[in-house]
Amino acid sequence: MASKSKTKTAWVCSECGYDAPKWFGQCPSCKAYNTMKEFRIEAESTNRFARAESKSASSTAGRGRASLAGTSDIVDLSEIEAKESPRILIGFAELERALGGGFVPGSVVLIGGDPGIGKSTLLLQSMCKMVALGQVCLYASGEESPTQVALRAQRLEVSTKGLKFISEIQLEKIEAVIDDVSPQWVVIDSIQTLFSEELSAAPGSVSQVKECAARLTRIAKRKGIGVIFVGHVTKEGAMAGPRVLEHMVDTVLYFEGDPESNYRILRACKNRFGSVNEIGVFGMTDKGLRGVRNPSALFLAERREGVPGSVTFINLEGTRPILIEIQALVDKSMLPNPKRLTVGTDGQRLTMLLAILHRHVNLPTYDQDVFLNAVGGIKITETASDLAVLTAIVSSMCNRPVSSKTAIFGEVGLGGEIRPVARGQERIREAAKLGFSRLIVPLKNKAQDIPGVEIVGVDNLKEAMRIIFGSTVRRHDEEVYPEE
Repeated sequence: MASKSKTKTAWVCSECGYDAPKWFGQCPSCKAYNTMKEFRIEAESTNRFARAESKSASSTAGRGRASLAGTSDIVDLSEIEAKESPRILIGFAELERALGGGFVPGSVVLIGGDPGIGKSTLLLQSMCKMVALGQVCLYASGEESPTQVALRAQRLEVSTKGLKFISEIQLEKIEAVIDDVSPQWVVIDSIQTLFSEELSAAPGSVSQVKECAARLTRIAKRKGIGVIFVGHVTKEGAMAGPRVLEHMVDTVLYFEGDPESNYRILRACKNRFGSVNEIGVFGMTDKGLRGVRNPSALFLAERREGVPGSVTFINLEGTRPILIEIQALVDKSMLPNPKRLTVGTDGQRLTMLLAILHRHVNLPTYDQDVFLNAVGGIKITETASDLAVLTAIVSSMCNRPVSSKTAIFGEVGLGGEIRPVARGQERIREAAKLGFSRLIVPLKNKAQDIPGVEIVGVDNLKEAMRIIFGSTVRRHDEEVYPEE
């Protein structure tokens, strides 16, 4: 029977991985809106026998994904010995921090980031350190030739003696090499380039990514091999392909920062063996990535004294307090709808904070453009930055600089109250260690005094603005604060 070739597409939810033959405004599985993305899944024959074969292969792949960790006899959970997984330390402190304390044998790690940000460089450096410790490592590259990888190793001045390398994208051949070499660590660069000959879909399609990741994860769990995937990201910065890929692995790491900058931030978004939201800070040099021991000094290096709109915020990334400069620029708007632009912070929360500022401090911004920036390329996700953000906005609007020796943190409620935040004492000690002489903190976070440091506890937003800027501030030559 004659057959014609055609391309099939599937709509896959970026949140839960649910796939459907057509687009839905709301995902039928997780009920999220506007998350269905179109993916090309295969170019197959219209012959009914070819379609039946493809359907059978997909069904088999689905059954294989049902038990990635393997099966065993039923036991009483209380009888299972709970013990910490051993960690491998390679002397790469910032990477080990992001992983939760070191490499865990048998774990599956997914690293994503923009092109050219340093994913392959980081893994090549790490595997060379692993080999130096006596570990057997296999580096499988589907994007670069052996010559390209060898040239990178020469530029980084790392010893690759003993590091096994294969340039291959066919999954079955990589599985055969793993059986032959019996490595302890395997790097797949990248998972989107692999394909299985059991499926007719093109490399990078939803079915290929799911199947290849599932089979390699089963090998990792069955043999105790550590597997590290390199994943592509979309233009929005999310991991490309089905979201189920992130659910399969044990740890998900994202590179943040501008590829044109010399600094990189590696953030743990998921970690079954450690704390989530831990970050590692690296500097890109001609010899590869180097860990930054004091990130706070890095983020505050260029801050100048006497600049309105600049405030130091004590951020908490996982278990590490980091001081970050927050900059705000408030200017008269020439548009009917003033601009609200944020870099590194939540734009929706900024809108809420501006409403709180107007209601409780009588300082309106309805005719002002507001621009907000977290210096250094770091993304601030916690609400403890509220008070620092509002202080920077008021400083810019009223042209009143805040001392560079003052650090601020605190969450602001809709009623104008200053709420306490988690691990306040650790934030205070970090700021004191870096030489800050005045700290504005929530009243309930003020505990013990530190010699040489003035710790001021505030209960509401109006009180905080009065302490920071004095009894009166002006905007555009009109006294609008305080209202009483």
